[in-house]
Amino acid sequence: MQAKGLQLLESLTQAHSIPGYEDEVREIFVNELREHGELGSDRNGSVYCSKGTNGPKVLVAGHMDEVGFRVQNILPNGYLKMVPVGGWWGHTLLAQRVEVKNSHGVKIIGTIASRPPHFLSEAERNSVIGVPNMFVDIGARSRKEVEDWGIHLGDPICPWSPWTPMHQPDWYMTKAFDNRVGMAGAIQVGQGTAPSNCQLIVAGSVQEEVGLRGAKTLANVTKPDVAIVLEGPPADDTPGMPISEGQGVLGGGVQIRLHDPSAIMNPRLAQFAIDMARQEGIPHQVTVRNSGGTDAGSFHLANDGVPSVVLGTPARYIHSHNAIICAADYHAMVALTQAMVNHLDEEAVSGFSRYI
Repeated sequence: MQAKGLQLLESLTQAHSIPGYEDEVREIFVNELREHGELGSDRNGSVYCSKGTNGPKVLVAGHMDEVGFRVQNILPNGYLKMVPVGGWWGHTLLAQRVEVKNSHGVKIIGTIASRPPHFLSEAERNSVIGVPNMFVDIGARSRKEVEDWGIHLGDPICPWSPWTPMHQPDWYMTKAFDNRVGMAGAIQVGQGTAPSNCQLIVAGSVQEEVGLRGAKTLANVTKPDVAIVLEGPPADDTPGMPISEGQGVLGGGVQIRLHDPSAIMNPRLAQFAIDMARQEGIPHQVTVRNSGGTDAGSFHLANDGVPSVVLGTPARYIHSHNAIICAADYHAMVALTQAMVNHLDEEAVSGFSRYI
């Protein structure tokens, strides 16, 4: 089961799926779950699979998109200008490879570049170069050649980074662990036996990286009673971070998030997750964040309110070409999610929002 989960995760990370262009991840979701439940989607492209007919609706959701770019302009000499789709830090971009997906689905590789440092002033060399001053070199020699290759304004641009096992056993490096770990986890839970205690809905939302957008309409169409959001949150175990304050340590287990600027997690549901991890002996780490956000920010405000919690697989260097995870943390996230689903019956779920 763990080997299958890693194969699924590898295929998902290598998919080309920036916000608004989540087709390749959605296709994997549909193919993996076609025989495991009833499939559906909303009109923005979020997709879900439901199984079970009794009890509360339990939503287990990841987001399908990853940070990327779109073609903003084609220069006369064949270079491409780009606009970010999602959050990028200029330090991580120069000399990194990307794939431009043209209107025919063909992926054309290139590299992100800027004026060479040899031609910059000292002040320019010592500052962060912004995306407006970068370009993509795909080897084209003219605008006409770019257009002949089927590339047009608005085409999606995705990081290129192969799946790479590291020398440390069970550690892996590639792009898009934010949030292909969540998508792989949701799919694996959806492939399990239909629960008798609840109606399980596993889902993938669109456009999380540009404002938690897809979760809004996904919640409207699925109407969950409780939401478990699966994520690839930033690790905090690298140099420059206080070791004693680490809440996202690789190898530390599944991360249970209690708070971030987008959502105060339902305290009763969060405690339920912590108690379940302790009861099942699942390695875990509890997190309170003062930055960032997840689809819980939209889910918990949907309809008349949805108790929500975030479970994560910590990843170093998210929103870059080379993120790193420990697979044991991913397996712990899946195990805790499955354990929670197996115990979220009517009594438990109604207790999360019983206030009078």
